[in-house]
Amino acid sequence: MTFATGVIVANNYYAQPLEHALAGAFHASSSAVGTVLTLIQLSYALGLATLVPLGDLLERRRLIVTMVSVTVIGMVLVAVAPSLGVLAAASAMVGLTTVAAQVLVPFAAHLAPKGQEGKTISTVMSGLLIGVLVSRVVAGLVSQALGWRAVFLLGALLTAVSVALLWRTLPVLPPATKVRYSALLRSVLTLLREEPVLRWRIIYSASSYAAFGALWTSIGFMLAAPPHNFSEGPIGLFALFGVAGAVGARFAGRLADRGWAHYAVGGFLALAVVAWVPIREGAGAGVGALVALAIGLLLFDLGVQGVHVSNQAIIYALRPDARSRINSAYMTLYFLGGAAGSGFSAVLYAGHGWRGVSVLGAALPAIGLVLWVVDTALRRRAVSVSPRAIPAGTGTPSPTGSVPGRPRSSRSGRR
Repeated sequence: MTFATGVIVANNYYAQPLEHALAGAFHASSSAVGTVLTLIQLSYALGLATLVPLGDLLERRRLIVTMVSVTVIGMVLVAVAPSLGVLAAASAMVGLTTVAAQVLVPFAAHLAPKGQEGKTISTVMSGLLIGVLVSRVVAGLVSQALGWRAVFLLGALLTAVSVALLWRTLPVLPPATKVRYSALLRSVLTLLREEPVLRWRIIYSASSYAAFGALWTSIGFMLAAPPHNFSEGPIGLFALFGVAGAVGARFAGRLADRGWAHYAVGGFLALAVVAWVPIREGAGAGVGALVALAIGLLLFDLGVQGVHVSNQAIIYALRPDARSRINSAYMTLYFLGGAAGSGFSAVLYAGHGWRGVSVLGAALPAIGLVLWVVDTALRRRAVSVSPRAIPAGTGTPSPTGSVPGRPRSSRSGRR
C-alpha cells in the first residue's frame, strides 16, 4: 500500500518541472501550460470532496482498483496527447482519480493491528510524500534523457503495476455504511459541524501544509537565480532532502500509538517554524548557504509530515465507520491550505524575494502553534473540570501515556 500510494499520487506532479518542455511541444504560452497544471490540482480537490467519501459507501478494493485503472488510461492519453486541449482533459482525468491514494490511507488505518494505527498511517503517508517529492526528480531526469512523453508513459507503467498489486493484496470488506450518495456527501459537512477535534486538526495541518506549498512554489526560482544559478536537474535534487525528512516522520506514528499524538503536533509545528531559520539562509552565497538549506528542508519536511501523521492518527479514531468521509473533509481543506500558501508565495517572491517567502513560511505554522497552545490550555481546563470532557482518540495522553477512552494494549506497553 505504501508503494502504491506514492506511485499514484506522483502522477499529479510529473508535469510541474516540464512546463517549458510542454510549452515548446504544443507551441503554447507558459500561462496556457500553467492553466493545465492548475487544472490538475483543481481536479484533485474535486475528487477529494466527491470521490473519497465513496470509501465508506462502496467496497473499497474494487473502488480503489477502478479509480487507479482510470488513472492509467489518463496517463497514457497525456503521453500521446496531440494537442494541449487533449492534454488538459487527460490531466483532469488523472487529477480526479489519483485521490484513490486518499482512500487507501484510511483503509490502511482500518486494517492496522490494534495499537499500531499510527505506525501504519505514518508508513503509508511516508510513501505518499516520497512520491510527491521524487516525482519532480524523476520527471526532470527522464525528460532530459528520453523526452517528456516518456515521463508519463513511465508513470502509466508504474501505476499499472500498482493496480495489479492492489488487486492481489487488498482484502474484500463490506462497506461501512448504506446511504444515498447525496446523504453521504452531506454527512461530510455534518462531521465537520459535530466534531470539534476534526476542525482543530484541520487548522493545524492546513497551516503547516500552506507553508509547504509556499516553500516548494518558490524554491526553484530562488535556486535558479544568482548567486546559485542552478539548472532544473540540481534544483530537483533538493527534493531528496525532503524525502529524508518524510522517512524520519515515521517517528510520529510511534508517538501516536503511545497516546502522545496531540503533544507531538505541537512539537512538530514548532520544528516547522524553526526550520525556516536555516532555510532562509539558503539564498546566500557559498557552500554554507546550501548546507543550511539542506538541513532546513530536512527539518521542515519532518515537521510538516509529523503534524500530518499525528493528526490523521487522531481523526481516524473519532468515528471508525466514517474514516473516508473524515479524510475527505480533512484532506480537502488541507489541500486548499497548500494551494493558498502557493499563491501567496508566488506574490511575495515577486515583490520581496526569498526573505518574504521565508517570513510567510515561518508565520503559517507559527499561527497553528499559537492555536495549538490555546487548544491545549482549553483541554487541560476541561480535564480539570471533568476527566471525561476530552473525547477518546484525540491523542491527549493520560498519566500512563495512553489515549483516554482506549485501553492500553500490552503490545503498546512493551514498546
